[in-house]
Amino acid sequence: MVMKLTTFLFFAVFQFIVHAQNENYKIADGIIEYHDLFNASNNSEISCYRIPSIITAKNGDLVVAIDERVPSCGDLKWSKDINIVIRRSTDNGKTWSSIEKIVDFPEGQSASDPSMILDKITGEIFLFYNFMDLDKELNVYYFHVIKSNDNGKTWSQPEDITSQISKPEWHNDFKFITSGRGIQTENGILLHCLVNLESGMHVFGSKDHGKSWFFIDHPLAPADESKIVELSDNSLMINSRTNNQGNRYVHTSNDAGNTWITTSETELIDPSCNASIISHKFIEDGVEKNVLLFANANSTTKRENMTIKLSYDDGETWSKGKTIYPGSSAYSSLTILKNGDIGLFFEKEDYKENVFVSFSFNWLNSN
Repeated sequence: MVMKLTTFLFFAVFQFIVHAQNENYKIADGIIEYHDLFNASNNSEISCYRIPSIITAKNGDLVVAIDERVPSCGDLKWSKDINIVIRRSTDNGKTWSSIEKIVDFPEGQSASDPSMILDKITGEIFLFYNFMDLDKELNVYYFHVIKSNDNGKTWSQPEDITSQISKPEWHNDFKFITSGRGIQTENGILLHCLVNLESGMHVFGSKDHGKSWFFIDHPLAPADESKIVELSDNSLMINSRTNNQGNRYVHTSNDAGNTWITTSETELIDPSCNASIISHKFIEDGVEKNVLLFANANSTTKRENMTIKLSYDDGETWSKGKTIYPGSSAYSSLTILKNGDIGLFFEKEDYKENVFVSFSFNWLNSN
């Protein structure tokens, strides 16, 4: 009888704790759409999905891309079968197409870390990824890009741009294009970030709508996975992950990336994780304004507490932030929807879920 009572009390307490945790870890009340787009529990052949990227096409369609990691959840150099898969939405994220594999090499060759740029002038979407042939050249990284000129419905064959945006002496270095997204500046230049763990973070881009690519040989540090944005005065800002620092670092340039100023951004705490930052123009009282949106796991030590912060002064100061999900959360990618709402695609529950959420800018900006 005592044993049964003890067992009953144990399970009662356990259920209470689980219930309390579930109560604490709820998605924010202001969320409009919520969809778990990639979940490996739905496919026994997949170990996990990781590394989210989202873009809004010129016609307003949404495209999300992610790693499909087959034999294990390991990163590129540890997995012989990683593919890039996408889903699309034509209605601001209310409904989504089926999962579609757009990069699929033979086993032994893997593609990882998708990122995208929209060319707003031509409408072309560029999707970058890192490639490795683990059977023939283990630990040698190559940079590929594929293109879509129909809002993500179809994609070109891969193009190897490694020689255009890196150095020959980097051949054996640990290097990668950072996942998420790059930008197009007001004057039409495409810009993105890549990291060489030996020499630092570098900017690369294109001045001819992706026909060719250039590389700025000005390494920045500290900087791991990084994102670039254009500020209201057309200067550039790079927001960088750093490891074991507890916060982000920011690099700014007023001369198109030729020189940079580096600062520690203590208002943006971070647990050594990839993040997302975008610039958004909006009209208020008839006046065009610019705001930066920054999304990350808002913690110094743990990948949890997905939060979005705002800056109305080009990153000089940041809002306290709005928590989207307080539980386990990691990499993220932001976009502006065609209806003006905000879309966020992020890793959730120790990479088991990869969810899309949307919310209004007014809700995000409210107290």
